[in-house]
Amino acid sequence: MKEVLVIGGAGYIGSHMVRMLRQSGYAPVVLDNLSTGHADAVPGAELVIGELGDRATLDGLFTDHEFAAVMHFAACSRVDESMTDPGKYYRNNVAATLNLVEAMVDHGVNSLVFSSTAAVYGNPVNLPIRETSTLTPINCYGRTKLAVEGMLRDFATAHDLRYTVLRYFNAAGADPSGALGERHEPETHLIPIILQVASGKRERAYIHGTDYPTPDGTCVRDYVHVHDLCAAHLLALRRLHRGAESAVYNLGNGSGFSVSEVVQAVRRVTGRRVAVVEGPRRAGDPAVLLADSSLAREELGWLPKYSSLDAMITHAWNWEFSRLCVNGGADNPACAA
Repeated sequence: MKEVLVIGGAGYIGSHMVRMLRQSGYAPVVLDNLSTGHADAVPGAELVIGELGDRATLDGLFTDHEFAAVMHFAACSRVDESMTDPGKYYRNNVAATLNLVEAMVDHGVNSLVFSSTAAVYGNPVNLPIRETSTLTPINCYGRTKLAVEGMLRDFATAHDLRYTVLRYFNAAGADPSGALGERHEPETHLIPIILQVASGKRERAYIHGTDYPTPDGTCVRDYVHVHDLCAAHLLALRRLHRGAESAVYNLGNGSGFSVSEVVQAVRRVTGRRVAVVEGPRRAGDPAVLLADSSLAREELGWLPKYSSLDAMITHAWNWEFSRLCVNGGADNPACAA
């Protein structure tokens, strides 16, 4: 079994990746500081609790294991926070990744799958967005991810390093089995926040901006199921193992949904009331992000399995409902049949 080091593997997307790797015959080893991850999300996998910025921890891991590749999911990712605390984002997203890449080079591990973001595009001029579109991020989070992309190009030129950069659009959903889902403290992502209103955990959700140049005035995003994201990572890993060159791919469905449409979909799927409050825009939010993922389909053979918004929300709702009603929350009125 090939060992794979999964940085941030106890988090939302990382834990789904660890599960898929194990199901696919790999032996994932997780490095996570558990600041946003959960140890119980990676049962059966080796979990090392530590900091990506600690070179001694990385040296120990690379000495004790023969990693075939590294997958890097660990990043601070809140757009609003990145604009008020940029130092945190440059330390964690850029400096810590430099520490990782230098350790990989020193220990002869030359395959990296890196989680990037659609935020590197900023406010796109043309839609849908292609990998060759202009890179002009409008928030600190996007700028830190773009800085790492440049770092990887330079290291690949100077050293025996090959990488795949995967630019996510909006990750959504939960494992179809119900075993894993999204749980941030505090929760900042739109779909789980609205589902928490549906389940009774929150009184209301907030719509940040209703005056964008979109059909209903709310932001439009391209949502991609977490299972499909992980499938793309697995394909990218296998492509690198076949000796392919470094590459960059968008991961999205090519279908955009507005915030208001997501609210309506949650109401439709759950059959529950969802109260929303309209508020001002947040700094750093583009009006529309819509992916052209044809390159990933052509070169990776990526075929998203759960592309409908209702499927993503159904899986996420099953996870939210099970946590609320099975794990000690049966008294909640939302659990009534």
